Amino acid sequence: MDSRDDIGRGEGESAFHENFQAEMEAERIAEALVFASSQPVSEAFIADRLPRNFNVRGVMLRLKEQYAPRGVNLVQVDDAWAFRTAADLSFVIRRDDNEVKKLSRAALEVLAIIAYHQPVTRAEIEDIRGVQTSRGTLDVLMEAGWVRFRGRRRTPGRPVTLGTTRDFLDHFGLEELRDLPGLEELKGAGLLSGRIPANFNIPSPLMSDELTEDEDPITQMDLEELGLLAPGGASED
Repeated sequence: MDSRDDIGRGEGESAFHENFQAEMEAERIAEALVFASSQPVSEAFIADRLPRNFNVRGVMLRLKEQYAPRGVNLVQVDDAWAFRTAADLSFVIRRDDNEVKKLSRAALEVLAIIAYHQPVTRAEIEDIRGVQTSRGTLDVLMEAGWVRFRGRRRTPGRPVTLGTTRDFLDHFGLEELRDLPGLEELKGAGLLSGRIPANFNIPSPLMSDELTEDEDPITQMDLEELGLLAPGGASED
């Protein structure tokens, strides 16, 4: 056999070994970054810390598969990743004193409307519900970190538009908004009456965080007006 074949084979094996080692190191780095964070870690953040030319999504999907049968799963939350207790083991670590306070029926209704209809204004929420929405209800959802101000509608009065957050997806175990239950799923879970109107439908939620054509971005002046910043730009305690 030609010695050049042996050399070529040796170089090929060496390159394969180097690529394998590089992939393993990339997975270890990504794993460490997610493990060390208390919040979901974005793919952009991970990409900045991996060697160049690595497919971050590919790295994360391989890790997700590795953790799938374990007690801790790697889960996708929008464009970010987090470690979470496997769903079938959540009862093991649940404690009564750590239970999240249950939302009122009004808060659940408002949260559902925002999730499916975002971007949506308070007036539009009230129009859908048929009743007024108290500021306290929105405050509860915002304090939970599930709802945020998106922008301001380009209509008279420039009402604020509302949308859900990444924490909303994370808390309810959703990878993205398209994972929200549809009409048939809601019926099956008993969350909708069997006597709903024939023309009733569940809207498809907006899949992007980018502002729509009829929205303006929130400015510092807007934040002051909404009471989120003290005059002069300092955050309120």
